Amino acid sequence: MKPELIVMLTHNDLTVENAYQVFEQCKDTKALYWGFKEQPLPVAEMKRIYARMKECGKKTVLEVVAYTESEGLEGAQVAAACGCDILMGTCYYDSIQQFCQLHNITYMPFVGQIVGRPSILQGSIESMVEEAVKLKSKGVNGIDLLGYRYTADAQQLIADMVSKTGIPVCVAGSIDSYERLRFIKEVQPWAFTIGSAFFDGKFGSTIAEQINRVCDFINSGQTQFVKPITTKRSYYQEAWAG
Repeated sequence: MKPELIVMLTHNDLTVENAYQVFEQCKDTKALYWGFKEQPLPVAEMKRIYARMKECGKKTVLEVVAYTESEGLEGAQVAAACGCDILMGTCYYDSIQQFCQLHNITYMPFVGQIVGRPSILQGSIESMVEEAVKLKSKGVNGIDLLGYRYTADAQQLIADMVSKTGIPVCVAGSIDSYERLRFIKEVQPWAFTIGSAFFDGKFGSTIAEQINRVCDFINSGQTQFVKPITTKRSYYQEAWAG
């Protein structure tokens, strides 16, 4: 299983205003998973975009950059109203987990101490691994890991989260180079997001071209990695990941 690319129609942790048009230009690319943030588009426009994504056979993701229970629950309600498959982000609360279970939404909360927007991740690696294991026991479907937003050793954090937690991990944010893609390809989290880097042209010219380049790179047989780290791949249920 190769890591899944989740294309985020976002820049600097905010949904781009022309998200619908960008998706239309890129709907025939190789990416299956698509999403954006809870701000700043009105819910009616979010519903329109997600409905179009569904028409095109895509899996849909809403990432909520909010840290209080009320904000997180509001984001979950938006995800349900939009028919999203996956809710990423929010700090974990039982109320959000229960809401997602009731509405058949895959829930992948943040771990660690999140501050600001664009978000920064703080905390020890050990405490985040412990938190992820605890959240797994509560029934969450996966973890939204701001790996490259971490203020310490990002690669060690990502590697430990994948190898030690036994839960699907999505590495979100700041994957903006082939060097980082090589590391993602080696460690093999369940998924990773790219948003701003596509709009900044980090992987080519047009967004559609960049999406296909990233998909091809991840799915290629290339084995030369920047920083080899020995990890044991976590077990992922294919039915969930598919």
